[in-house]
Amino acid sequence: MSKILVIEDEAAIRRVLVKILSEENDSYQVDEAEDGLIGIEKIKKEDFDLIFCDIKMPKMDGVEVLEATKKIKPEIPIVMISGHGDLDTAVNTMRLGAFDYISKPPDLNRLLNTVRNALDRKELVVENKILKKKVSKKYEMIGESEAISQIKDIIDKVAPTDARVLITGPNGTGKELVAHWLHEKSDRVKGPMIEVNCAAIPSELIESELFGHVKGAFTSANKDRAGKFEAANGGTIFLDEIGDMSLSAQAKVLRALQESRIQRVGSDKDIKVDVRVIAATNKDLKKEIADGKFREDLYHRLAVILVKVPALNDRRDDIPMLVDYFADKIANEQGTVKKSFSAKAIKLLQDYDWTGNIRELRNVIERLIILGGNEVSEQDVKLFASK
Repeated sequence: MSKILVIEDEAAIRRVLVKILSEENDSYQVDEAEDGLIGIEKIKKEDFDLIFCDIKMPKMDGVEVLEATKKIKPEIPIVMISGHGDLDTAVNTMRLGAFDYISKPPDLNRLLNTVRNALDRKELVVENKILKKKVSKKYEMIGESEAISQIKDIIDKVAPTDARVLITGPNGTGKELVAHWLHEKSDRVKGPMIEVNCAAIPSELIESELFGHVKGAFTSANKDRAGKFEAANGGTIFLDEIGDMSLSAQAKVLRALQESRIQRVGSDKDIKVDVRVIAATNKDLKKEIADGKFREDLYHRLAVILVKVPALNDRRDDIPMLVDYFADKIANEQGTVKKSFSAKAIKLLQDYDWTGNIRELRNVIERLIILGGNEVSEQDVKLFASK
């Protein structure tokens, strides 16, 4: 069932549109409004799949209705109805987000084609939203503790911006998860997210990895090669364990942040890049700065927004939710029935010293599911969760 709203102050035109749409398809449920104010009230209260809106109306004109609807429910396609003298305005409404416009009196074929196209577009938008939610669930942070709630709140506020983010916290706490969630919820989600583990790349190769190189720049440089910053153009680059980056590479990253330009190793040619930078570290960068191992100016460039991910021992109230999440995930991965955990087993897991954080918890849950009974018991935890 597709719900269509016709907002038109001329009763004769409104009746014609309602009649054509109602008779065209039994699945079209057509509602009407005699002016923009009534129309907006209906849009606020109900979910429509398509709106027809006249341009010249008393109380609230069509352009105002279009702008208000785009703020309230931007996914609804709006087709503007234009009189002969409104044609220029109708064309301008397309720039404001209108799906299309039809002229008075409406041509039947043009009208019905527009309806079909607009409803197809709405269906695609809804499918994309559902898909995006499914994708985002992969990177969802599990937990309702105060610390996790604060992180979720920061992500919701910061993700739509291009502000640089520095994520800190011990190994295994989920810093990479935060970075992915920031990208998923950003306007750059259609662009790439390129991950670089700075600790895993030898210091002599990090600059080539980040910025690329030209042929002959060093012994094994047999051809020109683009770096990670170029690969991330239009999207996000995640510099994990940035505290392990060499000082010379830090200087180049600083320039990239300041000027949005990079140079490949062995070249003096500037390459413009449009990249959002998210960095993470398990080190105390202020101590690294004091020890001369990290640039203070780079730190201040990166830490526009600082997100501190807590150790699992500092958020034990989240452990029951995490156990349930991992039990479900592991059962799906292995194609087995999800195992339950007894209350005493959960209590033991909450009291455990999680030096390896979330990563360690996940491994322990998998071990308990494989080796434990049909319901993981307190005894199973004592036998199989020990280090």
